[in-house]
Amino acid sequence: MNRLLVVLGIFCLAASGLNAADRITGKTFTTRSEVIAPHAMAATSQPLATQVALDILKEGGNAVDAAIAANAMLGLVEPTGNGIGGDLFAIVWDAESRKLYGLNASGRSPYSLTLEYFQDQGLESIPSHGPLPVTVPGAVDGWFELHEKFGKLPMKQVLAPAIRYATEGFPVSELIAYYWQRSVPTLEVWAGFREVFMPNGRAPEKGEIFRNPALATTLQKIADGGRDVFYKGEIARTIDAFMKREGGFLTYRDLAEHTSEWVEPVSTNYRGYDVWELPPNGQGIAALQILNILEDYDLEAMGFGSADYVHLFVEAKKLVFEDRARWYADPDFNDIPVAQLISKEYAAERRQLIDQERAADSFEAGNPALEEGDTIYLTVADAERNMVSLIQSNYRGMGTGLSPDGLGFIFQDRGELFTLEEGQFNTYEPHKRPFHTIIPAFVTKNGEPYMSFGVMGGATQPQAHAQIVINMVDFGMNLQEAGDAPRILHQGSSQPTGETMTDGGTVVLESGFPYETIRDLVGRGHAVGWDVGPYGGYQAILFDSEQEVYYGASESRKDGQAAGY
Repeated sequence: MNRLLVVLGIFCLAASGLNAADRITGKTFTTRSEVIAPHAMAATSQPLATQVALDILKEGGNAVDAAIAANAMLGLVEPTGNGIGGDLFAIVWDAESRKLYGLNASGRSPYSLTLEYFQDQGLESIPSHGPLPVTVPGAVDGWFELHEKFGKLPMKQVLAPAIRYATEGFPVSELIAYYWQRSVPTLEVWAGFREVFMPNGRAPEKGEIFRNPALATTLQKIADGGRDVFYKGEIARTIDAFMKREGGFLTYRDLAEHTSEWVEPVSTNYRGYDVWELPPNGQGIAALQILNILEDYDLEAMGFGSADYVHLFVEAKKLVFEDRARWYADPDFNDIPVAQLISKEYAAERRQLIDQERAADSFEAGNPALEEGDTIYLTVADAERNMVSLIQSNYRGMGTGLSPDGLGFIFQDRGELFTLEEGQFNTYEPHKRPFHTIIPAFVTKNGEPYMSFGVMGGATQPQAHAQIVINMVDFGMNLQEAGDAPRILHQGSSQPTGETMTDGGTVVLESGFPYETIRDLVGRGHAVGWDVGPYGGYQAILFDSEQEVYYGASESRKDGQAAGY
């Protein structure tokens, strides 16, 4: 098996020297120049959503208004990754208070579903689809929490573009059509999916106009009636009845008692830059832990793409993901030692376990106190210098497949990320938030806003967050180059869902790494592989305080766009 992985890794090199074009400036692997604008910037994974954000800004809205509008739009045009049946996290730089704010808008498990139920059914893990992985959708409440605290325009105006496109229709973009079609064989058996997402008996093709009048109606009710219509009103009652009929456990009570939580972002300083993430139940602090471990090495001297750098990055990731599997969970149910996990002292201790010449097959989680997923990430910055870093997701592709009667969205399957193994931090319990993969990020320098960024994509996210920072700080890449650069992805680590790494996992390298690097990694005991699609989706905005302009970058691996004015 390892030999096959190596062969696949070497095979990808055949294309590694091919570039889309001979660029006059910048790195040869980059796809486009950064976007630069003086007043405002938006970067999302779909151009129509980016344009909606800019329209809201030009109508007098601020970055938060534009981010909500773009997220609502993305729930329509990218149902393969997000929607109002999912959860949301955000980091906001508020220019007036000159402070960062963090929002955890993730939902909880149903009160009526117990660990004993899963045990009685003989299940060793929570299924990916159907009613069992359904948790309370947190996105709508997240919108209103953000809007109440920072918004300017009325919610009716903010949601109007998504409602209009849902009614009139939009052309499906290339990558979304691909993932949509892949979802059909698995999800078409679940209630409501075919009616909403297969209007002609199939998934739409690239460029085909898709309409979702049911979602338009739902968004209009939310715009008119506020968050309570979703969690305590007509929509909540529809969801309750639907779940009862389909044998689910989510009830009106679960929705009515839902709340989001404002949390303090946490940070580490990496070579003069303060990198900010949100604390668990998400995995953001894994990026901070990786950076802390690697800070002691001279990565710049090693060089981007070198075997020394890739090896150290992978080993640091392995160490951190053991902590991720052990400690990351809902803080309402566990005492999570966040400050210790992201401390420099703990990083120094864990760093000693890395052998610079040999890959480790396994690590134990530390004791500081004593992989698949589809998502959207967007970022918006306005003329007042407010910046929003927002991520939202169904978790696995189009979620559970269940689409409640007449509402036009799919429930997330985030509950799949609980473990059913008793005694763990992330063990399933009623009214508990599962471990979360989606994480927004932010960077400040000398107390000033510097960069809002994120990289969608399951367990890829903290690895990619760390790589973006390293690419810019250590390797001197610009904002677009940092995202376009070939990515390192290690797979096979221990997981919060109960899996344990015993064989060292696999280093999956994107096209562009030299053969010498792969050969060296194999010699150090790494299994090296190759894959298409799991490397994430990057969006970013950087503020140049000297020139007072924004730089924007968008993921070349997706259908996205950065644009400003």
